[in-house]
Amino acid sequence: MLMGDDKQGNNVYVTDIVLAKEIGEPGEHNYSLIGTTRYASINAHLGVEQSPRDDMESLGYVLIYFLRGSLPWQGLKAKTQEHKEKLILERKQSATDWGLYKDIPEEFKKYSEHVRSLQSDEKPNYVYLRRLFRNLFRRRSYEYDHVFDWTKLKF
Repeated sequence: MLMGDDKQGNNVYVTDIVLAKEIGEPGEHNYSLIGTTRYASINAHLGVEQSPRDDMESLGYVLIYFLRGSLPWQGLKAKTQEHKEKLILERKQSATDWGLYKDIPEEFKKYSEHVRSLQSDEKPNYVYLRRLFRNLFRRRSYEYDHVFDWTKLKF
């Protein structure tokens, strides 16, 4: 993800376009892990065909990373990349046990629970997910000023 600057400062750009492809049959297996392991969905680790559900799971990891500055599976040591990926998968599968949602708003856990509850052929309820974060934004009394952490301060 890239953050815009100057006049485009309130834009976030998703960049892994090289990974974009047509959606395959739900539940297909034998795909190798492509992309950044840190943000990959559980299905990606398991070699299952990706769906919008997996994109949303990955986005959830990115959002939590933005909020916390790290994820519980960062910095794991292993003798091989394969073993490291297995350890990361295990932590993702038991994210609550590893403190993924500790000390962050409950909306992030609700987001993950919704996304993980979906079947591979189901679309996420984008209205519900957006509402979760809009309500959090309002509850925290943030202002819709289009100035973000990565943009210049407003004077």
